[in-house]
Amino acid sequence: MAHTLEAVEKTLSADLSYRDLFRKAFGPRPIRYEMVGKSIAAFERTVVSGNSPFDRYFYRGEQVALNETAKRGLEIFRNPQKGNCTACHVLGLFTDNLFHNIGVGVDQNGELTDLGRFEVTGKDSDRGAFKTPSLRNIALTAPYMHDGSLKTLGEVIDFYVGGGNSNENLDPQMKILTPLTETGEENWSRADLEAFLESLTGEIPQDIGPPEEK
Repeated sequence: MAHTLEAVEKTLSADLSYRDLFRKAFGPRPIRYEMVGKSIAAFERTVVSGNSPFDRYFYRGEQVALNETAKRGLEIFRNPQKGNCTACHVLGLFTDNLFHNIGVGVDQNGELTDLGRFEVTGKDSDRGAFKTPSLRNIALTAPYMHDGSLKTLGEVIDFYVGGGNSNENLDPQMKILTPLTETGEENWSRADLEAFLESLTGEIPQDIGPPEEK
């Protein structure tokens, strides 16, 4: 976020209130970026969104929770011969918590402009691989992909329909979905799939924003 790890440590250490909070959480020791990461992760684990239309339909059996368009979208999403989305976005959490190269971040020559997990592991198989994000509340979190290159859910669906951008490390699960039309054809509509993705918007816990100044 336009900062460096060292500068984050310095900025937090210069703030008396943050020094006090970190002391309470980690004991009397200097603030390090590993502590910052753990603090953010601990907070994020409390931000659990549920009771979406999909949850009510799939887990509670409320048939009216999804309209027919979204129901068709669910079938596209979970069918290996159609969307094949659950290959990575497993129903429930909507992520497999693994890393995949889907062809995001390549130049006109098909060369990766962002090496992704390779920067950490040094493994050739990890070139261009990024962790699968959850799709819960996906309709609220534009822009999309790790680089924000796709602005709408429609653009994301078009990207997957085209099988992503070809490169030598492209995940084999990626494939061109030629039968998935723009709109209209029953069981094969991109609009159906988008309607299903919108049904993953759930209830968000209160008090997850920045604290109000007194």
